[in-house]
Amino acid sequence: MIEVLRNHIITQLGEDLDNLDKVLSNFMHISTKRNEQLLQQGEICKYVYFIAKGCLQVYVYDKDFNETTRDIVIEDNWCSELLSFGSGNPASENIRTVESCELFAIDRQSFQIMMETVPQFDKVYKQILEKSYANSVYRINTFVSLSALERIKWLLEYRPLLMNRLSSKLIASYLGINKDVFSRLKSQL
Repeated sequence: MIEVLRNHIITQLGEDLDNLDKVLSNFMHISTKRNEQLLQQGEICKYVYFIAKGCLQVYVYDKDFNETTRDIVIEDNWCSELLSFGSGNPASENIRTVESCELFAIDRQSFQIMMETVPQFDKVYKQILEKSYANSVYRINTFVSLSALERIKWLLEYRPLLMNRLSSKLIASYLGINKDVFSRLKSQL
């Protein structure tokens, strides 16, 4: 499984990586089952996860304890609650496995050491931050201007694998649509 992470880093940074084995040695392999809680709101986020296999949900609860999904993160991507991870403050989001997962986790201390001692690792972190920010802004800006049906069409165009992979309830939460409305509109496609 570590080869998946190795290949990802090489793809991002190129083959000329003198410290690649040092970087990889700082990651812990984690196998999870479906619906395992990796982070709960209010806890300190201790890890950045690379998803070798599986799917994670990043979500929040509103005041009525309704769940809203901010992101669905699949293989070959990174996931964390970056504000908590970086600051050491309590997390405002939750992270849960949607499927059985094969993850590689790096803790905050190891992450900081890699940033200070391996120049290429700093570039990986910047890529994680940029992609997370770009995905969030794009999704928010796109979803604000789209009707419920247009959001479903957007998902079919830009993230089609999710439709067959995830429950209707989770997709509806991700799209910001009531589950019943989602089911009715989906049947119209």
